[in-house]
Amino acid sequence: MDSLEQRQALETLIRERGDDYQSLSRLLGRNVAYVQQFIKRGVPRKLSEGDRRTLATYFGVDERDLGGPDLGPNVVNRMISIPILDVSASAGPGAVPDLETSRGSMEFDPRWVKRLTASSPDKLSIIQVRGDSMAPTICDGDEVMVDTGDGVGRLRDGIYVLRIDDVLMAKRLGVRPSDRTISILSDNPAYPPYDNLDRQSLHVIGRVRWFGRIVQ
Repeated sequence: MDSLEQRQALETLIRERGDDYQSLSRLLGRNVAYVQQFIKRGVPRKLSEGDRRTLATYFGVDERDLGGPDLGPNVVNRMISIPILDVSASAGPGAVPDLETSRGSMEFDPRWVKRLTASSPDKLSIIQVRGDSMAPTICDGDEVMVDTGDGVGRLRDGIYVLRIDDVLMAKRLGVRPSDRTISILSDNPAYPPYDNLDRQSLHVIGRVRWFGRIVQ
């Protein structure tokens, strides 16, 4: 498959699936114009092996459909690995973070990840939550996916991981529409809120997009 055929094949998939250039560029971890430039201008001349594989996995097609070699029936089962960091975020009085090193990873379907967030996969990580201030929403020992591509620049109501005085905390933030001041809230009513905070005083790590829990 030459460059033109590869571009036409990708454009057909995008049109048939109702996708858009910008979202696919983010999926690849590229600038938002990357896919459009490739299809419309042929820049780059061909997709890299990694980009081709990611797109084939996302669309659920064989890599051959995008100009790749025949890699067998398991090609569509490739997943995105999201690192599990060796840190904890407190949902209680506060926890001092350990070194931010990976202690493993979780595998996710790239199509599911794209529905979850427009951020590229390298902006995602998983950390454990300690404490009960966010119960029953998030409980002690739950693992949460943190989207560092969705932080203070797009701050809105939701659950975030914050760093306050070198302490990581998982808390719900409420944004007051009238003056855009912030409240730090706990879902457990036993914990008091912190109201009328200036957003510049907050170090937002990222928004919590997903959590996992071991069922006892």
